[in-house]
Amino acid sequence: MKPAQPSHIAQRLMDHVARIQSEREREQAKPVERLPFTIRRVQTHAQLSKAVAIRHKAYARHIPAFAQSLIVPEACDFDSDAVILLAESKLDGSALGSVRIQTNLEQSLHVESSLTLPRWLQGQRLAEVTRLGIEEGRVGRLVKVALIKACFEFCEQNQIEWAVVTGRAPIDRQYEQLLFTDVCADRQPVPLRHVGNIPHRVMAFEIASGEARWSAAAHPLLNFFRHTRHPDIDIGARTALFGRALAPRKMQHQAIGPTFGLVAA
Repeated sequence: MKPAQPSHIAQRLMDHVARIQSEREREQAKPVERLPFTIRRVQTHAQLSKAVAIRHKAYARHIPAFAQSLIVPEACDFDSDAVILLAESKLDGSALGSVRIQTNLEQSLHVESSLTLPRWLQGQRLAEVTRLGIEEGRVGRLVKVALIKACFEFCEQNQIEWAVVTGRAPIDRQYEQLLFTDVCADRQPVPLRHVGNIPHRVMAFEIASGEARWSAAAHPLLNFFRHTRHPDIDIGARTALFGRALAPRKMQHQAIGPTFGLVAA
C-alpha cells in the first residue's frame, strides 16, 4: 500500500518551513558586523516620542513649514498596519533616526490619496516607506543605510512584493541609485497630500529581484544589504500570521503590520 501523499496545503506548509530553515542557515553563515546603534520597532510611548522628535528635527532642516505638523505623533502612527523603526545610539540612547512603514493589506497607501497607482502595482502586496528622518553628519549617513536595510528586511519577512517611496530632489536620486524605478511614466514629481502638497517623485522597488539587480549592477551596498549580518538591526518576529501569509492574496483582508499597542515605558 502506497503511503498517503501530503495534501496541497500540507506540502506548501512543509516547503515554507524548509525555506525558513534554509534562510536561517544562510543568515547564520554571513559575517557579522556590529553597528554603533540599534534599530528596533517602536513599542512604547517613550520610543514613539523619540521617533517623532528625530522626525521633526530632520524635516525642519529642509521643509520647516511642513515640519510644524510633525511636532506630535500623526494619527497614522497608530494605524494597525503601521510599523515605526527607531535607531538609537548605543553610547547614550539618543535617537539617531526613524522611519515608518505602512502596508496596503488593510487600507490604501497614503500616496494613493494623491495619485492612482499603475496597473503593474495594483493587486500587489505593497509597503510605503515614509517619514525617514536621520541625524546630520557621518553617523546619520550610516543610520540611513541601516534603516533602509531594515525596511527591505521587513518587506522580505512579511512577503511584501514592492516597496514604494517618495522623494524630493536631490533625495530622489538616492532612491534611483538604489535601483528604485519611477511609478509615473513621465517621471515627473507629483504634489502629495500627505507631505504638504510638496511635489515628490514616486518610486517603487521589486523586493524579489532586488539582490539579483544589485548583483548585476555591482552595487556598492550589496555586501551591506545582503551578505553581512547586523544583529543590531532587529525588526522583530514576522508580523503576518503563518496561515495568512501563505493564503491567496484575495483572502488577505487584515494588515501584515501589527496592532500598534503602545505600552508605558
